[in-house]
Amino acid sequence: METISLTIDGLPVRARKGQTVLEAAQAAGIYIPTLCADPDLRPWGACRICIVQIEGARGLPASCTTPATDGMVVRTDTPQIAKIRRNIVELLLAEGHDDCLVCPKNNRCDLQHVAAVVGVRERRFNMRAPSRPWDTSNPFFYRDLNKCILCAKCVRVCDEIQGVKAIDIIYRGYKATIGTFGDRPLAESNCESCGQCVAKCPVGALVPYNYEWPSREVRTVCAYCGVGCGIYLGVRGDRIVGARGDERSPVNRGNLCVKGRFGNDFVNHPERLVRPLIKKDGEFVEATWEEALDTVAEGLIRHQGDAFAAIASAKCTNEENYLIQKFARAVMGSNNVDHCARL
Repeated sequence: METISLTIDGLPVRARKGQTVLEAAQAAGIYIPTLCADPDLRPWGACRICIVQIEGARGLPASCTTPATDGMVVRTDTPQIAKIRRNIVELLLAEGHDDCLVCPKNNRCDLQHVAAVVGVRERRFNMRAPSRPWDTSNPFFYRDLNKCILCAKCVRVCDEIQGVKAIDIIYRGYKATIGTFGDRPLAESNCESCGQCVAKCPVGALVPYNYEWPSREVRTVCAYCGVGCGIYLGVRGDRIVGARGDERSPVNRGNLCVKGRFGNDFVNHPERLVRPLIKKDGEFVEATWEEALDTVAEGLIRHQGDAFAAIASAKCTNEENYLIQKFARAVMGSNNVDHCARL
């Protein structure tokens, strides 16, 4: 792996050839504030918060789009840079309809964090944009474009990772916003409700309904299909209140589909079976696991050959489904095997 040497804020830094200045700084533990950069997405350079000063270069380029070169000398925090960053953040706050205390993204908002880092202490501008109605057409999350900062992370993840392209930046200038084709509600677009845009949104513009802070997270594997996506379940008490992708999982690398992200409410459903039931005199009654397993074994003995059929589940792993069909053919003597992947 070819490496290069550069200097950032007086510190010698080694970086991989091809890395941007922002990536080189982050790898060296040097913080540069940003709102639109994301390691999973191509460089965008929209927010201009990550501007830096490069010796011998004109202007103040965005570090997220500037390739690091050998011998480069970079300064990330000069009085001029600090002033420009504060002005950008103040303008973003002035355009938004923000009320941090009641916002679902409070204490999880990147804009809130960056505002604290760059030293915004007061609201100097009052240029609030016209209020836009919420888009509540999606059954899993809502869009409040009054809080949107046009970082385009939602647009980019929908295009670059999902390949759906359900949304884009529409209109121009002061009227620019995120919208669907024809600026119709999200439910009337080709949106797949995967929630990738919700996961990437740095502010409160895209939020799941009835969001609750989890008291802890449990690392596990999604129970919906045999792919085996890694997830973190947000738990509060004995309830699952949310889910996010596991970035360390080699299977999904932090990405989730609509079922893995929003379909875990069945765990807490009041009609979910939590104890074995056996039908006696036409009624289901609770039983012990020993009674239930004995009843199943007796039924299997009586129904062998073509009288037996096995239906596998898409929520099982591929190995478990293989065992089911092997059991049906080798033990029960039946080729009546089906697999329902229609969840």
